[in-house]
Amino acid sequence: MTDFRVAKGEAQEDQITAAIEKYTSKVPSAVYLGLAVASIGGSIAFKIAKKDHLALYVGQWVAPFLILGIYNKLVKIHGSDGTTA
Repeated sequence: MTDFRVAKGEAQEDQITAAIEKYTSKVPSAVYLGLAVASIGGSIAFKIAKKDHLALYVGQWVAPFLILGIYNKLVKIHGSDGTTA
């Protein structure tokens, strides 16, 4: 069976990705968690206000905020390309 895994340092990100990560890595991880919790609260508030479609729309923001937080944390730990020790 062929091994298709990419080894550490074998592939590099482009300069655009590195530039974006340079700025976004400065954002504290708590911001993303706070945005997710605020989305939950907003969704509940809209549901109570009988605005069901808006509640669903805002409620769907939770997962992307949490995923962005995980990505942010990985960039902080491993760097843009994972080549740092």
